[in-house]
Amino acid sequence: MTSIKDSVVLVTGGSRGLGKALVEELYARGAAKVYATARDPRTVTHPDAVPLALEVTDPRSVAAAAAQAQDVTVLINNAGVSLGATSFLDSPVEDVRREFETNFFGPLLVTRAFVPVIERNGGGHLLNVHSVLSWVGVAGSYSATKAAFWSQTNTLRLELRPRGVGVTGLHVGYIDTDMASAVDAPKSAPRDVAALALDGVEAGAYEVLADDLSRRVKAGLSGDLAVLYPQLENAN
Repeated sequence: MTSIKDSVVLVTGGSRGLGKALVEELYARGAAKVYATARDPRTVTHPDAVPLALEVTDPRSVAAAAAQAQDVTVLINNAGVSLGATSFLDSPVEDVRREFETNFFGPLLVTRAFVPVIERNGGGHLLNVHSVLSWVGVAGSYSATKAAFWSQTNTLRLELRPRGVGVTGLHVGYIDTDMASAVDAPKSAPRDVAALALDGVEAGAYEVLADDLSRRVKAGLSGDLAVLYPQLENAN
């Protein structure tokens, strides 16, 4: 079990959206220090957060952040990107590669840099922010990156357990942030998702399903594919 109170946390993509809500909730729960990372640390607005420059796809930037934040006990991999590469046949391959660099390889680089830090500080926790799209391939390469990231998290959970680092994966549908601004569908409030995510960290949960959509889709993974993909039924 990991207590947020008195912990030292690093949140990637901590300047806006869910990342900003996580920073706020961490301080509300008594975190001793929260590093909020961004490509431009000047965009971090929380008065108590420690702004930290980080480009998750750049190994040198990741190494520099790890060297500066040597007291971290909890790592939250939240930073991500969606470039609208919805077609594997027609979208630019460069966009597909960039999404994988940010959404899969980025958190892998950050995790590899910070696990030794967390271990030296006596152990702690890793929270990876996934999506309901980890389980349904309706968003092109973004879905594929989240599916791969989910698999990464499942493997890391096994690798890190004997090293004193717990691992929680967060799955959620649409959140009311800039990334989902064009989506006309029910959305969760970032602060509600942040609270559920940190509840999961403190409880040692393997996964947090933060909304009804994620719970329905997860439950449907053992069923017929046509239930998850009604387009298949319409094609017959």
